Amino acid sequence: MSDEKPAREPIGDDARIDALEARLAAAREREEQRNKPAAGAEADANYRMGNRVLAELIGGIGGGAFIGWVIDRFAGTSPWGLLVVMALGIIVAFRSIIRMASQRPD
Repeated sequence: MSDEKPAREPIGDDARIDALEARLAAAREREEQRNKPAAGAEADANYRMGNRVLAELIGGIGGGAFIGWVIDRFAGTSPWGLLVVMALGIIVAFRSIIRMASQRPD
């Protein structure tokens, strides 16, 4: 492993020291395993991206439908305001989703 000399001289064949060194090595290995980045981090990122896509779709359709309904109520243009603004909401949502998909992952 290392060419460095040990900090202390070996103390004969003491089983307690050998057991302690084995326990220390096992503890270091467990600590390294614990501090490794989780394998599920990529899955979490994909889950967040899926939620963003779903929110864009629902927001685009729902927001467009609500704004179109309000325009129809006040302007009396039923159902054209609802249809036109909802279609615009869907177009904006898909544009945003395409933009998110084309970005490079961090």
